[in-house]
Amino acid sequence: MGKAIDDAAAAETHDTGHHRDLRRAMSDNVAYALIVYTALQIFMTVHAMKQGVSSILPYLALVVLVAGIIPACRWFEKRWINLSDAEAADPNMMGAFRRDQVMLWALAIGLPVLLTAAFKLAFA
Repeated sequence: MGKAIDDAAAAETHDTGHHRDLRRAMSDNVAYALIVYTALQIFMTVHAMKQGVSSILPYLALVVLVAGIIPACRWFEKRWINLSDAEAADPNMMGAFRRDQVMLWALAIGLPVLLTAAFKLAFA
């Protein structure tokens, strides 16, 4: 009986002990994805645009492209930030977490690659 009471008390306080907090993990993924996305935009897309346009346009485009990705990243984070402590540590949520994580990283890496290819084709 004492063990059941201890288990109930731990559940009430949402003792996540060894479980990963998915809210924090998604927030970290969003932050890192934004850094990677911005770096790829700077080194790939802006470079490709500078080959076709020799003005301030590539830098203005960089600002627009980075500002445009923020709402998408915020959407991923918003889906996870409002979880309760118990939901954030629930191993059953890992499938949905991995799906969102893969989509976030595909967007962060894939979009600059696609934009670079589009600009290279346009300026070829």
